Amino acid sequence: MLTIPCPFCGERDEAEFRYGGEALQEIPPAEASDAEWADYLFNRDNPKGLVHERWCHSYGCNQWFQVVRDTVTHRVHAVYRVGEARPVLDDVDGASAETGG
Repeated sequence: MLTIPCPFCGERDEAEFRYGGEALQEIPPAEASDAEWADYLFNRDNPKGLVHERWCHSYGCNQWFQVVRDTVTHRVHAVYRVGEARPVLDDVDGASAETGG
């Protein structure tokens, strides 16, 4: 089972959390077309490697936060609160990886 370190409560089992989607995807404006909203809601990149995701500790503190996770190994590389700067990860699979922007 995947364990996620909540930045508010500490490490917990995945069952306590709710996945909230890609963290770096821009939410369309209210006046966006139906096609733009459908693209935002249903189409995902599903990359292989590091991704930024939103998670909510729904069976704990009920706080939203962001996770940098490897989709191949499911290893959590970083966790940070909403509003904090995205972390710079060093030595990810032998190379330096800038995950912020």
